[in-house]
Amino acid sequence: MKKLAVILGAIGLIVVLGVVAAVGFYNGLVTKTTNIDGQWAQVETQYQRRFDLIPNLVNTVKGLFEQEQTVFGDIAEARTRYSGAKTVDDRAAAAGEIEGALARLLVIVESYPEIKSDTAVVGLMDELAGTENRVSVERRRFNDLVKDYNTAIKRIPGSLIAPIFGFSERAFFEAVEGSEAAPTVEF
Repeated sequence: MKKLAVILGAIGLIVVLGVVAAVGFYNGLVTKTTNIDGQWAQVETQYQRRFDLIPNLVNTVKGLFEQEQTVFGDIAEARTRYSGAKTVDDRAAAAGEIEGALARLLVIVESYPEIKSDTAVVGLMDELAGTENRVSVERRRFNDLVKDYNTAIKRIPGSLIAPIFGFSERAFFEAVEGSEAAPTVEF
């Protein structure tokens, strides 16, 4: 009887430890996903700052340079697509479109000294450069959290426990295809 009690006690202890470990791992994954979601909110905060600055820059440049309506239209369309995006991946793609149109606008500004020297444009471009740096930092932080989470669910015991609770791999923020090439603007 004593031997059976010891065996049952050991089995019970192993089950309790397993449950405690699984609960701890689950709570860790919940924390990681919450951190990823919070970090994405930081990325979107910086996007919003960028989106608030872009119309000011566009309007200032428009007043100085009327012939590049295509770029202004592209920026407006990309902002609209971003506002309507429902998923992180859709928002990231729309943000990439904005970056492409913005890069073309900056090429225009750089090409024309009368625009480049305007005080309002200079101030807005400085603000935009600061915002772009913030966006880059927040994206890096987001990707770091995603990497940590994805590693946790791919390693044992994560690979065994995560699917049971519905945790799956999260997507990294990646550059939009073609972003490695500098934009060209022809006049």
